[in-house]
Amino acid sequence: MITKREKLFLLSLIVVLTTAFLVTILSKKPEGYKKGVSEEGDRAVAVAQLVYQRRVTEGVDLSTGPCLSNDLMPGWVADLVHSPRQPVDDLPENQCVAFQEGRARHFVELDLKGNVVRAK
Repeated sequence: MITKREKLFLLSLIVVLTTAFLVTILSKKPEGYKKGVSEEGDRAVAVAQLVYQRRVTEGVDLSTGPCLSNDLMPGWVADLVHSPRQPVDDLPENQCVAFQEGRARHFVELDLKGNVVRAK
């Protein structure tokens, strides 16, 4: 026969394990860019990285995470963000206007070193 104390222990264990499981599932970050999933996405990433390299060569200050291009490709923008993301990345002046206004539906986010953070 299970004692009251053992029942309480089992119930507590179930609650802890369920909570741990839910936290793990719900806190997963969205997956980043995966090369080869979308030809258009791969092209957009390649163009974004070219634009990034051009800006670096021109000596443009990219430390605040500005928009790199409002017309990267039809329907695409390129934005520079910190990794991990910082509040400065959410400032409207550091985001692509074309995406905010709905003129572009897709974006490539590069970190301050030109690495892909997300492409969507």
